[in-house]
Amino acid sequence: MMLRIKPVEFLVENSSLELERVKNQECISELVLGVCGMHPDHQEALKKNRVALAKQLLLSELLEHLLEKDIITLEMREHIQARVGSFSQNVELLNLLPKRGPQAFDAFCAALRETKQAHLEHLLLSTLSGLQHVLPPVRGPRRVLSRDYDLGPSLPVPESCPPHKQLRLSADAVELSLDNGDGPPCLQVKPCTPEFYQAHSQLAYRLKSQPRGLALVLSNVHFSGEKDLEFRSGGDVDHNTLVALFKLLGYQVHVLLDQTAQEMQEKLQNFAQMPAHRDTDSCIVALLSHGVEGGVYGVDGKVLQLQEVFRLFDNANCPSLQNKPKMFFVQACRGDETDRGVDQQDGRSHAGSPGCEESDAGRQELLKMRLPTRSDMICGYACLKGTAAMRNTKRGSWYIEALAQVFSERACDTHVADMLVTVNGRIKEREGYAPGTEFHRCKEMSEYCSTLCQHLYLFPGHPPA
Repeated sequence: MMLRIKPVEFLVENSSLELERVKNQECISELVLGVCGMHPDHQEALKKNRVALAKQLLLSELLEHLLEKDIITLEMREHIQARVGSFSQNVELLNLLPKRGPQAFDAFCAALRETKQAHLEHLLLSTLSGLQHVLPPVRGPRRVLSRDYDLGPSLPVPESCPPHKQLRLSADAVELSLDNGDGPPCLQVKPCTPEFYQAHSQLAYRLKSQPRGLALVLSNVHFSGEKDLEFRSGGDVDHNTLVALFKLLGYQVHVLLDQTAQEMQEKLQNFAQMPAHRDTDSCIVALLSHGVEGGVYGVDGKVLQLQEVFRLFDNANCPSLQNKPKMFFVQACRGDETDRGVDQQDGRSHAGSPGCEESDAGRQELLKMRLPTRSDMICGYACLKGTAAMRNTKRGSWYIEALAQVFSERACDTHVADMLVTVNGRIKEREGYAPGTEFHRCKEMSEYCSTLCQHLYLFPGHPPA
């Protein structure tokens, strides 16, 4: 005789067994969660950091790691990469992760570490440690994170901070940290009007090539070597901000991450010698790292001298950029002193150059126009000589944030030197908020130096491409 087994729900014969049926269903749901779903706490950690992750994730290598760990499939990777723009691609991945099983969160965190985005892993684990949920029991195997979730808050830190000056505050201070807001604003560059272009283009540097020029963003975030330089938390925000800004201004942007001093010199030299400079009207170089007076650190703790950087782009070594404006922006300390600031007393919050001595016209025609070895450069520094540059661990450095804001708002009708004056004004007004530390009410003062010989207008959006 064949024994036919009835479904579980048909075994429930009266209301007295209903509670037991519900309990059975809950156990089944928990088992399904343990096998198929992401734990609610992990989902909540992703949700609470969704905006930061969508803005900051770098997917190129990350997707390969998730593919290798069987968290996503080839089709999923192609679907993500088909989205337009990094923000949309990041959102697509974040929508997908909670559906990819109980191991997806751990694998995602591991992939962040392996792709040098450990600061985002720390963000997730910090949120996870603050959740009050107790992991529900699951009848089945499950990996449980067992890491130490202790993290420092989002606070102003100097670009070169010796170990004895490490800044650690209680978690209660996180929401009171420097200024307001959690991340960089979405940049929108105001376009130049045709009328402004017509009125100013003849008296300024020619800037109409497509692209306007080549831009290089060199950002060092993770350091090793005997100097024991700290991880530049928020440094990724800076280079992402500058990449977005320079692209909106019409530049072809190249990015270099985590380079040794020797690699920086070699790759800067390669960039300076690119043939494309001949066909463009300007150039931008941004250096983001720890630094000392006169130099910036490679990730190996060795120093590249800024004078060597300028030499690579001067009139002798980079003839393709002769008579073309070259902009440099240096986000790095220039010393160890924190600017403590002072209280205000009132308490309130060219003649023509001499001609050639010989006037023989025939002989003058044989002479080439000579240039000084270094000209047509402007360099913005985050801070003054001997002082430290400040960086917010969520919003990036003070200087880069101000630079991006001013250039996006004012490039439409203001030349670069005047915009850097405006940046100075914004930095002058900014003040650190970190009660109980040496950085409370700390100050910073940016500056720039220039050998520009004309006004440098960026003319965003005009003439049209």
